Amino acid sequence: MRFIYYLISGISLGSVYAIIALGYTMVYGIAKMLNFAHGDVIMVGGFAAFTVISTLGLPPALGVLVAIIVCTVLGITIEKIAYRPLRDASSSLAVLITAIGVSYLLQNLALLIFGSSTKSFESVVSISAIKLADGQINITGETIVTIITCIIVMMMLTLFINKTKAGQAMLAVSEDKGAAKLMGINVNGTIALTFAIGSALAAIAGVLLCSAYPTLSPTTGSMPGIKAFVAAVFGGIGSIPGALLGGLLLGIIETLGRAYISSQLSDVIVFGVLIVVLVVKPTGILGKKIQEKV
Repeated sequence: MRFIYYLISGISLGSVYAIIALGYTMVYGIAKMLNFAHGDVIMVGGFAAFTVISTLGLPPALGVLVAIIVCTVLGITIEKIAYRPLRDASSSLAVLITAIGVSYLLQNLALLIFGSSTKSFESVVSISAIKLADGQINITGETIVTIITCIIVMMMLTLFINKTKAGQAMLAVSEDKGAAKLMGINVNGTIALTFAIGSALAAIAGVLLCSAYPTLSPTTGSMPGIKAFVAAVFGGIGSIPGALLGGLLLGIIETLGRAYISSQLSDVIVFGVLIVVLVVKPTGILGKKIQEKV
């Protein structure tokens, strides 16, 4: 019974990683860049919700909505100011360094505004826990909402990409920016939309993460952001199903490793599994090899 409990907890944690990983994989798949500030957008979403719910005393639903709006605007702003001028840079290293700089900027701004003390986050979930197997398995409301949210997000994102004009534009830009531009697609607008969606997902993930683990600090998003990036690479970065699969597997491996092997070594196990997967299949589980034209 304990195994089932750990498995459900792992799926819940993996669902958060999957939602965050979607932001990484969309930006990489379309803009061909790694937004390492993505983890800190999670933290911004958490503080936006915290301010509305705990400081202003407004309803949790409004807090979630404000977090999504704030992170969406932040994502568009970061793309326009920090990344767009470097899109045609000869070296990808410039974009990487800029992303790290944006990450530290967001962390230090949060430190100045909210201080270094860890805040207690009030859960936005009001659903009661479910007890199974005569009370041996206790599934929290946060776990239920997180898993359901992940499923809904994946379904809506897949429908958006495959069934809408904007989604088709994203696919075209990911295939060939130059050709997409010649076909009349607004490449800058499409990439900005990608950042907006990824940042909105980061806000949702941040609220869910802080609800399940009710603490919040300026560095809250750092490790989940790194692990979500690992999940994206694990599943095959650039692949939306890969982000889901990678996130779920990563959450399950981390939770089972913490429960049955060592809580101190759980992160080591996660990164060790990643190394093994990349040695066996460098493109990730669902990743595809890209043919380079010479």
